[in-house]
Amino acid sequence: MKKYVMSLIIISLVGFSFFMLRDKQVNATTHEVKDKQVASYQNKRIFAAIYEFKDKDIDYVKEYFSNKNKETKVLAVSNWADLMNALGNQNNQTAKIIYISGTIDMNIGSNGKTLTAADYANGAGYNFATYLNTYNPTKYGKKMPTRTQEIARDKAPKNQAKQIQYKVPSNTTIIGTNNAKITGGNMIINGSNVIVRNITFENAYDYFPQWDPTDGASGNWNSQYDNLTVNGGSNVWLNHNQFSDGSPTDNKNGSYYGREYQHHDGLVDIVNGANNVTLSYNQLQNHDKSMNIGNSDSKTSDLGKLQVTMHHKHFDNLIQRQPRVRFGKVHIYNNYYSATNSSIYKFMYAFGLGKQSQIYAQNNTFDVPTASINDIVKVFGGTNFTDNGNLLNGKQVDGISKLTKLNPITFSPNHKASL
Repeated sequence: MKKYVMSLIIISLVGFSFFMLRDKQVNATTHEVKDKQVASYQNKRIFAAIYEFKDKDIDYVKEYFSNKNKETKVLAVSNWADLMNALGNQNNQTAKIIYISGTIDMNIGSNGKTLTAADYANGAGYNFATYLNTYNPTKYGKKMPTRTQEIARDKAPKNQAKQIQYKVPSNTTIIGTNNAKITGGNMIINGSNVIVRNITFENAYDYFPQWDPTDGASGNWNSQYDNLTVNGGSNVWLNHNQFSDGSPTDNKNGSYYGREYQHHDGLVDIVNGANNVTLSYNQLQNHDKSMNIGNSDSKTSDLGKLQVTMHHKHFDNLIQRQPRVRFGKVHIYNNYYSATNSSIYKFMYAFGLGKQSQIYAQNNTFDVPTASINDIVKVFGGTNFTDNGNLLNGKQVDGISKLTKLNPITFSPNHKASL
């Protein structure tokens, strides 16, 4: 308990609010968006605080822990090897603060060599041209790939995962300094009491997408790495981070079998019974399937978990899943959604209301010229949605729940965002 408290004390030191959505209650304070800020949403004031986190806050925290709490490890990293050593294994639950500086490319190994698709596929027996010929739907049909080339393809991403996936154990705070950026990696949080802030995450790139002819009417290529995955973790705070595809945008993917060869999965996914997660002052940008909260209609064990709060976030040029929710109870307030007609990522919908999920959408602003009120919520079997105070292209759009004939939420946060 002592270590737990020591790691969490960072929250009060840097002066930001930390809160977690619970079944009947939100324990929270918040930086409330003022009336003029929403009215002049084109000035983007609603999300300007994303960029306000300063190094002086880091220095204050570092001094506190260095001088007052010798039991908390303070580590500085700037490359793959140092980061992996600082994190240790999942049993390394010692309270720790890890400072990341500069850019860490997760495809650069401990020897300094940049690993490519050829390196990960070495010894797997995978050949992309052979794969395409083997599973061409015109002759293979609409059944899942099996046999030699699919087995070989499956081996290659497992080799990649050993390099680019990195797990964050309990009682860990990770803070970015000096324009900290992590590229090509998949951060996995499956412990508790974890804080991640002030880091740019880009391009979790799967070199070996799988063809699934049963996904939709025409099939799809699917990938498996998110920039960040909260996989069963609890008491997690993601604050002042940026997430995007980076420079290899989806229009550069090419297509096979008439479908985009998709190398990206999610930006931030919260899955497998994760609970009490807060996302604040983050930017999610330039991506397709942005954010899952719950990832399977059959995972009924997620009921009573997946309780998430999202506030003061900027969702920019995203296609869908902002977020998509299954089973979870999610409070989404004071966020800014923007999209441009020229973006290669064409807006489809914001909130995906999945099986037995509940979404409370409050005081969000949508600056999406192509969107109508019907594009705010897409129903995937869910029935509980409450909205108030939301704006679409400068106009009030309350009553989405009535338009879509949805029931109100059944949980009651005792904190309500106000303007």
